[in-house]
Amino acid sequence: MKNDLANINLYLTDPHPCSYLTDQQASTIFVEPNVTLTKNQYTELSSLGFRRSGSYVYQPHCANCHACIPVRVIVNQFEPNRQQKRIIRYNQDLQIKQVKPQLTKEYFWLYERYIGMRHTDGDMYPATREQYQSFLVDAPDYCSFYEFKKDGQLLAVAVVDLLEDSLSAVYTFFEPLEHRRSLGQYAILWQIEECKRLGLSYLSLGYWIKNCRKMSYKLQYRPVELFINQRWIQLNS
Repeated sequence: MKNDLANINLYLTDPHPCSYLTDQQASTIFVEPNVTLTKNQYTELSSLGFRRSGSYVYQPHCANCHACIPVRVIVNQFEPNRQQKRIIRYNQDLQIKQVKPQLTKEYFWLYERYIGMRHTDGDMYPATREQYQSFLVDAPDYCSFYEFKKDGQLLAVAVVDLLEDSLSAVYTFFEPLEHRRSLGQYAILWQIEECKRLGLSYLSLGYWIKNCRKMSYKLQYRPVELFINQRWIQLNS
């Protein structure tokens, strides 16, 4: 590891049921939880395939499986396709504001509604305030919420880490009945444009798993790079 990571301790969990692939056991490497990472340290860890969830920074490290592959969009080479251009045009009426991570009635109501209608089969259901707090609000000072509103109505919140060379898309929750807006896709497209505006190189989308249908959307924003065998490999088509 680089010098900024020389004093960072890593730990390995015992095997546990995989959240993504049935009948699979998973293990995870994580950074010592009581250590507050600087932006530079987390940038370096992100470049090595690590990911943040709440106060935990982790990387899958399974003995017999290497299905979890970090993926990031090369933003300066990205050009939206026809469908993505339509989504961008359709959402031009939204007002977007950067705020600090927080738990409010408005945010939690949307989060609870999103989880309750889109993710009833996952371990985040049912949503609780404690879960919301630990997952989204217990975050470093380089994390922000971006709220997407239409005439004062909250439609989506994107939780984003601002790193030295990239934005890292932590999570997005949105109004599940606004099907025509494709708010999840629009949040990614907006973050790509925000990367360009800020002069950043990448948008990190976390892990992609080939045999997990819910992860397939992450390869729709070409070109992307995949972190395989400890190096980033560009995937164009």
